[in-house]
Amino acid sequence: MSDLLVAENIVKSYGDYTALNKVSIAVPRGSIFGLLGPNGAGKTTLIRIINQITLPDHGKIYLDGEELKPDHVQQIGYLPEERGLYKSMKVGEQALYLAQLKGLSKSDAKKRLKYWFEKFEIGDWWNKKVQELSKGMAQKIQFIVTVMHQPKLLIFDEPFSGFDPINANLIKDEILQLRDEGATVIFSTHRMESVEELCEYIALIDKSNKILDGKLSDIKRDFRTNTFDIALDTNNRNIDVKAEISSKFQVSETTINTLGNDLALKIKLEEGTSSNDLLNYLSTKGKIAHFAEQIPNANDIFIKAVNQNK
Repeated sequence: MSDLLVAENIVKSYGDYTALNKVSIAVPRGSIFGLLGPNGAGKTTLIRIINQITLPDHGKIYLDGEELKPDHVQQIGYLPEERGLYKSMKVGEQALYLAQLKGLSKSDAKKRLKYWFEKFEIGDWWNKKVQELSKGMAQKIQFIVTVMHQPKLLIFDEPFSGFDPINANLIKDEILQLRDEGATVIFSTHRMESVEELCEYIALIDKSNKILDGKLSDIKRDFRTNTFDIALDTNNRNIDVKAEISSKFQVSETTINTLGNDLALKIKLEEGTSSNDLLNYLSTKGKIAHFAEQIPNANDIFIKAVNQNK
């Protein structure tokens, strides 16, 4: 898979403050790429540079193999965290205007807007003013004007902000559909559950530096701790069996729910001990009711990586 967007050694400073310090990312074509980091880490600065809202002090951005240039704006769709619709304009009038700014003719813009308004069942909003809409309703309009020119690259900054769970799920499904139709997506959010659901690749920026990047499944593998949640039916010998297991392994409490009076434990294996070794041992102590490795999620990785960077 080739990369649609590449940022090489991006540096951006504001006076004495360095917002980005030699940050490089590569976004694979046709993927959803999570751009993550704490508040103030530099994510929004990088997004603004990709959108040519501001320029880097050093470094280069490449889109589809070409160094970024002004007319690439028509190949990018950007949904900022701070939405920018004109409140006193009518929805349809404004959507047509924004579509033409992205290079669509008026007739093509009307056709595409008709499609999206029907898809979202919002046709009766056309003559409403934006100020008459709720925040979530306005978010839908902003989403439509972001994607309707079918750009190669879509950048969503906190796209679910302001949505109730039903509409958040609707937008999530649309993002996945756009990806399946060939779009490449950069997705910035603090909602780690959304990262789990959507992102194939991530980069984590902290204190202006990239501290982690790659395929999310590979990063999870790197952050594994060889820890397992287990539950055993011990025929009411929980205390004795727990003591025996604790003499051989590093044991702590677990939060898993069990049926009946099963012994539930979290067991961390030392290097050189495999899950099969643990399974074989546990089978001699009782009936195994539950056995699962604790796979780190995006939230675990985010917290651990940022704490390690202090």
